Amino acid sequence: MPSDRRSRKRLATRQAISTAATRLFFKRGFDHVTVDEIAAAADVGRMTVFNHFPRKEDMFFDRDEEVREVLREALQQRDPRVSPIETLRLLAHRLAAEQSPFLEFSAGSLSFIETIEGSETLKARARAIRGEIAQVVAVVLSECVGREPADPVAHLAAGLLLTTWTVALIQGHRTFRQRRDAKKAKAAFLAIVDKGTIGVKAAVAGTPYA
Repeated sequence: MPSDRRSRKRLATRQAISTAATRLFFKRGFDHVTVDEIAAAADVGRMTVFNHFPRKEDMFFDRDEEVREVLREALQQRDPRVSPIETLRLLAHRLAAEQSPFLEFSAGSLSFIETIEGSETLKARARAIRGEIAQVVAVVLSECVGREPADPVAHLAAGLLLTTWTVALIQGHRTFRQRRDAKKAKAAFLAIVDKGTIGVKAAVAGTPYA
């Protein structure tokens, strides 16, 4: 029990830091907020902030690992009758239907995108995260069909998939910015995912991934 209490307290502290940081980032811009200001807003010490988040941008992209885990689980637990590429297309539709925070189109998500657009540091980190997630997807794709992690077809598929989802997310947020309609934004996102998936399947046709 003590360890459980410690875990809960640690998670609560992490969330408090992330929430305080995000509020400041949205209000003033990522590059104009210091770690000391975040620590003060979260009522913790500077070193506590760094214990939870090694880099300032990690406080902004605090759900990065959750995204990776969702993708891993979808592929590792997929119905063997459904191809890996189709599994990820269906995942996009499920996340949209479940109103997942990863596919949120709202005033808050618009602030999130605008904060990234206003910071070269965040844009660079977003590109790096996309590359890291593509690597994760490539490895899990290869594992779930019994191929080597270095299989070039898996890496091709992962790269194309991440590009598809990135373009889809951009279009979804653009649609929300123009129309302020979450339903239309999700439809725009899913339309790109569906269209892009057709291309990915064509690129890896004749392999277990398709």
